[in-house]
Amino acid sequence: MTTRDIIVVGASAGGVEALTALVAALPADLPAAVFIVLHIGADAPSLLPRILARDARLPVRHAIDGEPITPGFVYVARPDRHLLIEDRHVKLVHGPKENLHRPSVDTLFRSAARWAGPRVIGVVLTGARNDGTAGMRAIKQQGGIAIVQDPVEATFPSMPSSVLQRIKVDYSVPLREIGPLLAKLSGQSVDENGGKPLNEEVEIEAKIMGQEMAADELIASVERLGNISKLTCPECHGALWEIKDEDLLRYRCHVGHAYSAESLTDGQSTMLEVALWSAVRALEEQMILARRIVQRSRKTNRMRAALVFERRALEAERNSAVIRELLLIDKNDDIGEPVLEETDEVEVPER
Repeated sequence: MTTRDIIVVGASAGGVEALTALVAALPADLPAAVFIVLHIGADAPSLLPRILARDARLPVRHAIDGEPITPGFVYVARPDRHLLIEDRHVKLVHGPKENLHRPSVDTLFRSAARWAGPRVIGVVLTGARNDGTAGMRAIKQQGGIAIVQDPVEATFPSMPSSVLQRIKVDYSVPLREIGPLLAKLSGQSVDENGGKPLNEEVEIEAKIMGQEMAADELIASVERLGNISKLTCPECHGALWEIKDEDLLRYRCHVGHAYSAESLTDGQSTMLEVALWSAVRALEEQMILARRIVQRSRKTNRMRAALVFERRALEAERNSAVIRELLLIDKNDDIGEPVLEETDEVEVPER
């Protein structure tokens, strides 16, 4: 017999305030290790451990690759590194992004499910999109406990709402109740040997994100997970396989990038924006060159050529203006921005 000694927490937009409140509510004698992923940009300086430590009764720090897991510690994911659990040690990898994120909530949750099974308690807090849903399902498949912040009070309810809609969670409670609940649950005994056999999908996807496969094995594993689609990966532009999943529409490429349908749509939008700005640049360069040819043609009295290239310049200018106007439409008019304290301004979560 053992206890529920692994707590994994995921948050995105609005997460700094929520994580601060949660960690502050954890008791000093918590018999479990806590792992936290907040979706932030790769280049963002992370002061999250310092922010969380202000009111915490537990030691809080960035995770270190290879260190043994110690109950009563709070381990925070570093920017641009996936935070994983491997046996009873911490693992950090610069692996492929999942749902456009590195670190990724789903990646942490899946690794915890793989190595700790029924000892795991998963917590999903405020955040946009549906990150955390696939990972929380892996936790439940392996006998762990699922907790979500009540979406009604979440600054961004999409993440906890997505979990609630697709998974039979054990608790959906206000943020103020999660800390005491974790203290209670982590003291409960569980029969680790009586856990469910490791789900093949969980193991394969955990190995992919942990960079545990050679190229041939990785490609074969992705093919086992699903069927090739007509879509391409926004990150590497390779083919995407649609995962065989009745509950979630998900995709993976043979490099390892993973997407929910929603994050794939966002990735395609970004890819499209890059392509459109490239089109604007090409059209404006065409306009500049055409006008230069017009100037030269007029100097040499080649009026027909001047007329042809003047029309081309006007056409390029019009097309560029149409695309530029489309790009400058504010896509976030109906999306609120997370409000952080001034001291937290460098820890801006991604959606």
